[in-house]
Parts: sequence; structure tokens; C-alpha cells
Amino acid sequence: MNYVHQLIKEKIEEKKKSTVELLQRMVQEDSVRGREYKAQAVIIEKCRELGMDLDIWEIQGQELKDHPFYRCDRLDFKGNPNMAAVLRGSGGGKSLILNGHVDVVPEGDRADWKHDPYSGTVSGGRLYGRGSTDMKGGTSALLMAIEVIKDLQIPLKGDIIFQSVIEEESGGAGTLAALLRGYKADGAIIPEPTNMKMFPKQQGSMWFRVFVKGKAAHGGTRYEGVNAIEKGYTVLSTLKKLEEKRNGRVKDPLYDTVPIPLPINIGKMESGKWPSSVPDLAVIEGRVGVAPWETMEHVEREFEKCLADLETADPWFKEHPVEIEWFGGRWQPGDLSPDHPIMNELKSSFMKVMGSAPVIEASPWGTDGGILSQGANIPVVVFGPGTTEVAHDANEFIELDKIFQTAEILTLFILDWCNGDC
Repeated sequence: MNYVHQLIKEKIEEKKKSTVELLQRMVQEDSVRGREYKAQAVIIEKCRELGMDLDIWEIQGQELKDHPFYRCDRLDFKGNPNMAAVLRGSGGGKSLILNGHVDVVPEGDRADWKHDPYSGTVSGGRLYGRGSTDMKGGTSALLMAIEVIKDLQIPLKGDIIFQSVIEEESGGAGTLAALLRGYKADGAIIPEPTNMKMFPKQQGSMWFRVFVKGKAAHGGTRYEGVNAIEKGYTVLSTLKKLEEKRNGRVKDPLYDTVPIPLPINIGKMESGKWPSSVPDLAVIEGRVGVAPWETMEHVEREFEKCLADLETADPWFKEHPVEIEWFGGRWQPGDLSPDHPIMNELKSSFMKVMGSAPVIEASPWGTDGGILSQGANIPVVVFGPGTTEVAHDANEFIELDKIFQTAEILTLFILDWCNGDC
């Protein structure tokens, strides 16, 4: 361990208590969609303390709505600002985006929580609360790394662009707005909860809605009708076969440990208005995964062709084809070589801190990274503390030691990356 690394370790030890307190404050602010400003204010205050150049703005939905990446069901973001904070280098080095989202998913049934979901309770080396792992814990690691560099007055040649964005959970409007505002860099790190694995490749995803038609009738003479729910079973079976077909084509070794690399998930199904009636419509909503090497358009065409061929399984669909609507959330995939320079430098920093090589896999879910890589050709690595298993569940938590380890790794990485030649 060299002298600078030793200073970094000592400074991180010194900053542990204040970092936990910062994370508690972020978690204690309920920043579900439409209320992001509460936690954003905490982050803005911290960036001001660090002396960073701040850019705080409200997203103008009308400016985004025609962009091909924009699929958000919302245009009004008033009162919930985006934020970018820049620590400027002296010039000549590589720039870096550190991107974290401030929005969280709803807490669900509070009765399922051991601690209040917005308490930020610390117990047994863990901090509990909605957003602790997805991804305020990762954001606190970013801010800790920046603070260590500032406190030690370590010079940087390249700029650090820290972004705290809204609307990630609904499709990435915040990161898209930051990109269109002109924020680009030579690389990017997104500290989503990877359990400190490195994801150079990220699955994309799209939401779909399928309308399945039937024929209404009285339940007492149901044979005179056609039950849309029963026809929905045929649709679900067909989509299951499509999922198997698509996953059978996946050969990338980074997906070897992922049971279903490209899932087609059915998240919602509605049908019927009355127990004694045969329903004439079933509506199925879900999510289809997009491989890093695929385009959205290709997956749409394959999905639509699969459902157009339903008539071969059931003649009913020849005269009553299903209707498909692509709506809501849409996350772009990301495809980065595991041997890209940003990966090699991050791996080197990881080994200096952890004493072993990192696990490298492909992300089983979408992130804002696809917007950066597809929209501006920025190499993106997803790497952070926390685990996805608890991300949207009750009793969400993050292990505090993983935050500190991530901050140490990222501090070393930032110094190497930003001081490397362009």
C-alpha cells in the first residue's frame, strides 16, 4: 500500500460517522416519485459544503417528449429538480460522470417492515429504510469519495461530474435531461446495488400492454361466450415459449450465473367486471428484457410477430388478433467490453482494496447507464454497494462496510482515471 492509499484509508475511517449520518438524512426523506425534492435538498447541501459548482434545474418535459429514449408517462416535473455538481480538474485528464438517482419506489405495506421505512435505523452494521440500497447508499459512497479527495487536496486533471437525478425508476428522464443539457464525459460509474460486482453490460427493458379479446355472455350459459381470461392463458403460454427461445440464444459468459438473462415478466393482468359474466377483454401488462447487443426495435418486432402468430395455436386469434401497446418505462441496454480501459482501472483499484479480483457479470436489470452509452457513447460501468434482492422489498437495508469499501475503491479509481491522459 502506497502513502496516498494509506492517507485515503485514514480519511475514510475519519468520515464514516458523518457518511452514515448523511445517508440517514437521505433515507429519512421520503423521495418517491413526485417528492424527490426532499432528499435532493440534502444532497445539494452536501455538494455546496464540498465547494462544487452546482447546476440545479427543473426538467422541462416538453423538451424531452420527442426524444426516442423518452417514454415517461409524465411531463410535469415542477418542484423536483435535477442536479449536477462539478469538481473541476486542472485540464488534460479524463473526465468522469458519477451518476446516482434520488427517487425510490413506494414502501408498500408498512406492516411488513421491522423498522419504519423512512427511519434510517442503524442496527448490526446495517442501515435500514426505503432507498438505502437502491440507491442512496451508492450515492453516499460517491460523495464520500469526492469528500476524501477534497479533504486531502489531491490534484485532479480531469473533471468529476456528480449527478443526482430524478425519475430513474420510471424510465430515466433525469439522466436523459442531464445528457441533453450537455453533461458528457470520458467515462461513467453508476453505483446501483451490484453487491460490489462489476457490470460492464446492462440488460435493457420495455413495458408492454396486451389486449386480449373475448365474447361476453351470461355465466350460466358461458358456452355462448368466449372467455378472455382463458384466451389470456394462451397468450401467456406463448410468451413463455418466446422467453425460452430468446434465452436459448444467449451465449455471453457474463450471463452464465443468471438463471433467466432476458426475462419476460407478467406484472399485471386485469379482466372481468362481474362474477356471473363471461369477460370479453383481458389486459396483460409486463416487461420484456433487452440484451446488451439488441436494439429495442428488433425486440419489438420479434415480440409482435410472436403474438401475430397466435392464430396458429388458436383460430380465435385470426379474427380477433391481440393488440399490443408499448408504454411507460423503457431502459436502454448497455454493452461495454470487459477489457475496456475503464474496467481495467476499476478492477485494479478493487484489487488494491479487497485483495482479490472482482466478480464481473452482466446486469439482470436496466439502469440509466444505457442512456449514457447509447445516447453519447460514454463507457459505463455499474458498480456499487447493496444487493438487488432487498432493493424493492420490505426491510430494505445496506451493509455500511460495503459503502466504505466502495468509497475507497472509487477514490483510488478516480485518481487514476481523472489523472490519466485523454
